[in-house]
Amino acid sequence: MSVTTIHRPTKAIISREAIKHNIQNEMKLLKKGTELFAVVKANAYGHGLIEVAKVAREAGATGFCVAYLDEALALREAGFTECILVLGVLYPTRDVLIAAKNDISITVASSDWLREAKEFLSKENLQLKIHLAIDSGMGRIGFYNKEGIKEAISILEKATNEFEIEGVFTHFATADEKNLDYFHKQQACFNELFSILPFDFKYVHTANTATAMWHEAWESNVVRFGIGIYGMNPSGTVIDVPYKLEPAMSLETEIVFVKELTKGHSISYGATYTTKESEWIATLPVGYADGIWRRYTGFELLVDGYRCPIVGRVCMDQLMIKLPKYYPVGTKVTIIGKSKDKENTFEMAAEHIGTINYELACALTDRVTRVYK
Repeated sequence: MSVTTIHRPTKAIISREAIKHNIQNEMKLLKKGTELFAVVKANAYGHGLIEVAKVAREAGATGFCVAYLDEALALREAGFTECILVLGVLYPTRDVLIAAKNDISITVASSDWLREAKEFLSKENLQLKIHLAIDSGMGRIGFYNKEGIKEAISILEKATNEFEIEGVFTHFATADEKNLDYFHKQQACFNELFSILPFDFKYVHTANTATAMWHEAWESNVVRFGIGIYGMNPSGTVIDVPYKLEPAMSLETEIVFVKELTKGHSISYGATYTTKESEWIATLPVGYADGIWRRYTGFELLVDGYRCPIVGRVCMDQLMIKLPKYYPVGTKVTIIGKSKDKENTFEMAAEHIGTINYELACALTDRVTRVYK
């Protein structure tokens, strides 16, 4: 059982206004008739599934995308009646029955899946809403050649009682890069396979956040808006965004212990850091069990507008920073966010660690209390 640690000062503060700002600015770019589905999988990229979905709906989102059936069920149980699409592949047995009974739309990626799901749905006299996934070059899931598409058409034309063909989509692998060669290759592939499909789709969605920002909605009447909701650039720092994104999360804690160490004291596991002179060292109640990995070592946290490096290895529940001077227990420390004229972002942390901003936000565990303002 995961326990949220509310009796400690480490918390993630989520700005509802930032989420609204980011969604509404994206919607201003959309052509008339194009909808926005909020991607709230992975606990809304670490920001909180239900709370983010509420704000996204208020901001104008007309549907939601999740990764797994349980995420979709959580939204239904919370009272969301909008279209909910599960982007991952489910088992074509019990899962499809649960989805059909709860009006949840499901991704279809193969003909074999369709055959097996048809059998289960027919026995229960249920109809399932489906979106056909076209693998235009992502290499993950979906129909990737004409033969597979034609086989699926043959099955679906004889299974009108079992399936409501609601949508079709693809996912671009390099929409967040400056070189467009592979992006254009995927566009051509999607167009070729899409042209074979004889169905009248309610939803056609090819645009994730990066595609929507830099290539418009491209052949879509729905945009799957994900990382942009949370105020993060899908390209990291490679391409400038077309409008100002407001970071939706700040991550804060406090000093719980402070000491002045003389020259020659080693800190944390492996004794990888040793004081070079007399140094003020503060201990913080946050560690890799919260999602602040050991690779954060050396990253500078913010105290009273000063940049204070993490020294020694990050522990499971604690880490140490070097202060520029004495600060008392209870002093606020900003891991991600603003402190006076300084700011830390997930992009900055990702560059330090050697990963992407998505990963760091999603990595925050349930131990970190989410506070919404």
